Amino acid sequence: MNTQFSRSAAIVGAAEATEIGYLKDPKTAIQLHIEAIKAVSDQTGIPISSIDGIFSAGWSSELAEHLGIHPKYIDTTQVGGCSFEMHVHHAMAAIYAGIIDVALISHGQNGYSMRKVGGSGPRRGLGNDNSPASQMTSAYGLSGAPSNYSHAMTRYNYVYGTTPEDFAHVAKVTRDWATLNPRAVMHSKETHKAGGPITIEDVQSARIVSWPLTLLHCCLVTDHGGAVLLTRPEIARSLKTRPVWVAGAGESMGHSNMLEMEDFTATSAMASSAAAYEMAGMGPDDMEMALVYDSFTVTAAITMEMLGLAPRGQGYRLWKDGDAAPGGRLPINTNGGGLSFNHSGMYGMQLLIEAYRQLSGTAEDGINGLPGKQTGASTCIVNGTGGSLSTTGTLVLVAD
Repeated sequence: MNTQFSRSAAIVGAAEATEIGYLKDPKTAIQLHIEAIKAVSDQTGIPISSIDGIFSAGWSSELAEHLGIHPKYIDTTQVGGCSFEMHVHHAMAAIYAGIIDVALISHGQNGYSMRKVGGSGPRRGLGNDNSPASQMTSAYGLSGAPSNYSHAMTRYNYVYGTTPEDFAHVAKVTRDWATLNPRAVMHSKETHKAGGPITIEDVQSARIVSWPLTLLHCCLVTDHGGAVLLTRPEIARSLKTRPVWVAGAGESMGHSNMLEMEDFTATSAMASSAAAYEMAGMGPDDMEMALVYDSFTVTAAITMEMLGLAPRGQGYRLWKDGDAAPGGRLPINTNGGGLSFNHSGMYGMQLLIEAYRQLSGTAEDGINGLPGKQTGASTCIVNGTGGSLSTTGTLVLVAD
């Protein structure tokens, strides 16, 4: 691996749409995109006209047209929730190659509002009831994300002797972080009737969605728009915002159809993180915080094992033992995660935004974070997961 690729680009800004979560007045996905793009342009002082590379999960050409720009580089990689971590990898490569100077990575998804205003954007036919993949899996009880992930938790519990209650600690601690984030859907009773702190008993006694997963083992379905800007180092050092350097990046896939998953307790994050660590010249012991996909509690726990941050069969202990909690030695999902902050369907952008805020020292501003939310971390591993534990993108990010 060519380590000189490391730190060849920096994230210089990260912003969200004006409103996120459960919106009273529904918005389209493109509205959420554009609001976030305008916000990150204002934040960094980089005019939209200076963007010469656009990266999104299927939206790039349409975004360019809306923005009135003609990019030199267009990437529409759409492999689920890890797409945005992969976009950072691809943008870094394009910047290093000298093709572009300023890369926009954008996400807009009206997972909640789409019930009122229609679909959330470009589709790829995944999950079509007439698709061969759907016909193959439905016969074995795999019929959507909750059932897929309940299979993973059931297998994990069988192999390692754990219980759903062990994973409930992931939900409880993640909710603790959400209570420090005013923009989190579950921040308090004021933001949602079910908001505020929860107990292990609350998680376990919630209604079953797909056994053994109760509602609180599952992510939210909300609206979200987010955007980040990456630039070459010379530009990054000239801006009013603080850069966060991309030290390492990697991507991998284990399967597409979950029936082809070799081990329901292991994902391709082991391979994508190994590539990111190698590029960065760093390892798990160098990571001071983690932002990982938590579509379900089991997702986060398995991922931490794949990243080398917990022994196999013990990922859940990071939450159970308090390491992941506010004030713990290894903060995890400091925004409240997909479980309690926001999850529009593809969650990788929310990970990027929180990573930037933490490493740039802007996570505690009274709007996106209350006292106690800002960590002292200078290194962070970010891992997105796409599909049903299928594809992964991993980044090693470091503060300036």
